[in-house]
Amino acid sequence: MAALLRGCRNFYKRSHKHVELTLVSRSMASKTPVGFIGLGNMGTPMARNLLKHGYPVIATDVFPESCKELQDSGAQILDTPAEVADKADRIITMLPSSPNVIEVYTGSNGILKKIKKGTLLIDSSTIDPSVSKEMAIAAEKMGAVFMDAPVSGGVGAASLAKLTFMVGGVEEEYNAAQELLTCMGAKVVYCGQVGSGQAAKICNNMLLAIGMIGTAETMNLGIRLGLDPKLLAKILNMSSGRCWSSDTYNPVPGVMEGVPSANNYQGGFGTLLMAKDLGFAQNTATSTRTPIPLGSLAHQIYRAMCAGGYSNKDFSSVFQFLREEGVQ
Repeated sequence: MAALLRGCRNFYKRSHKHVELTLVSRSMASKTPVGFIGLGNMGTPMARNLLKHGYPVIATDVFPESCKELQDSGAQILDTPAEVADKADRIITMLPSSPNVIEVYTGSNGILKKIKKGTLLIDSSTIDPSVSKEMAIAAEKMGAVFMDAPVSGGVGAASLAKLTFMVGGVEEEYNAAQELLTCMGAKVVYCGQVGSGQAAKICNNMLLAIGMIGTAETMNLGIRLGLDPKLLAKILNMSSGRCWSSDTYNPVPGVMEGVPSANNYQGGFGTLLMAKDLGFAQNTATSTRTPIPLGSLAHQIYRAMCAGGYSNKDFSSVFQFLREEGVQ
């Protein structure tokens, strides 16, 4: 009898395991491959979160060494964007700049060389809104749909799938885009026509830069007046001056743990990228004849930081920049 019971238990375990494997394989099979181009600090964790949600990922990057981490996680790696477009009918791009986006989409080995009709293209790069509109027109000529979906949240949020996506494009395609974006972010917001996602991102980052500079100036002045930085931050964060840069991402070393200022301003959102985004804000303000005096000044400060060796440091290093300026 005991032997019979053991046999039944073993049969049940094998059968249960078989059912689990079948369910997993069915789940994977129900999700068609997603292409992902651009495996940098943001792209890699974003693509990994797609894998975690059961989507087969086909990816590429201009730097082959950037692909290894994702390949080890189970992604298929190809050589060019065109090859990715040949294998996937949903493609996400996460690239550093407008020229990179233009090359990846329209270059000799670009997506549009082998794109299938009906392909959904989602660009999460932060670029000039006019470039997003150009790519949408080029994609439409090939029978594809292009949407801009820049992100807010940084590398930490990308790793934890807590990004905010600002989406611009054809509203009828928003649900299809949302299905993928919710795997990588906590909030997905439809902003309007193509380019409106970029517009929202540019506005957000201009305010972010202004707020960070204001927080850095305030903290620097308080320290010069003899205030303890932790005490000053505490007071600010219980008063009307409170903002994200003071209570979540404080730029003063020693005030908070787990932020770039606690790690010699390494990681986070680079000063060079902030200067780039402020350049977009300046260009769009000029073209729309919109006064942005503080935005323009922020742009000048971050450009000066880049010229002064801060390009690869987090944008909160403006505190260090201002302290050094004051010593001279």
